[in-house]
Amino acid sequence: MKEVLVVGGAGYIGSHMVKMLSKSGFDVTVFDNLSTGYKSLVKYGKLVVGDLADRPLLEKLFSEHNFQSVIDFAAFSLVGESVSEPAKYYRNNVANTLNLLDVMVQYKVMHLVFSSTAATYGNPVYTPIDEQHQQVPINPYGASKLMVERLLQDYAKAYGLNSVALRYFNACGADPELELGEMHDPETHLIPLVLQAASGRLSSICIFGQDYPTQDGTCIRDYIHVQDLCSAHQLAMAAMLSSTLTGAECFNLGNGAGFTVQQVINVSKDIVGKDGYTINVQQADRREGDPAELVANSRKIEEILHWKPLYSDIETIIQHAWEWEKRLVALH
Repeated sequence: MKEVLVVGGAGYIGSHMVKMLSKSGFDVTVFDNLSTGYKSLVKYGKLVVGDLADRPLLEKLFSEHNFQSVIDFAAFSLVGESVSEPAKYYRNNVANTLNLLDVMVQYKVMHLVFSSTAATYGNPVYTPIDEQHQQVPINPYGASKLMVERLLQDYAKAYGLNSVALRYFNACGADPELELGEMHDPETHLIPLVLQAASGRLSSICIFGQDYPTQDGTCIRDYIHVQDLCSAHQLAMAAMLSSTLTGAECFNLGNGAGFTVQQVINVSKDIVGKDGYTINVQQADRREGDPAELVANSRKIEEILHWKPLYSDIETIIQHAWEWEKRLVALH
């Protein structure tokens, strides 16, 4: 049974990944400091509570296991916070990841799937954005992820560490079986915020800017279901284990289709309306740094790894997220 280490496996995407790997027959260990993750989301695998800053603990963990691969989700990811607290982001997202890479090389664990971000591209020069697009991040969060991507290229050349960096656009949705879902505090993602405005956990949802050059004046974003993200990680890991992919590779992960903020709200209204709920919508000015359109070109991963999103329609994504939101409200 192949052993996999999932760092940050108690978080939103990580917990879905752990479930998928466990269901596929992998022996999974979760390593998480629980700063943004939740013990309650670790329903599969074994949880080791610890921090990547703790090199001796990492060495102990690797000495006790025979990991073939590591999947790394452990990062702070709030753009606004990264601007006000860059030290926190560079220390955790770069310096601590360096610890992980060094211990992997030390114990000859030579396959890493790295959770990167579309934030490494900065403001789009063209859309859809492909992997050849310039990487000029406009905040420390994006910059910290780009630094690690560059580290991975150097570690591939120098030490033979194989890696796949997956640049996500907007992760969303929930486990269709409703065991897992999104639980951020604070929540910053559009879909859960819209649904919290429906369930009553928020009084309203705010649309920032109605004068963008789009079909309805609101921003266009690319939303990718968390299950589809996880299947891409598993395909990337399998490709490295079979030596189909070597060196430092990168892929975009998106839906390939963009939806406006207004479209997301309209679909959400239809879905929650069937359960008798309404959504109070407020209007506000544009936020600084919000591009009009961010959409991924994911052709590369489709061609090389034969990845295909299962849940590409926005209705299914929002329906899964709504079922999870109702579940959270019932639990509270």
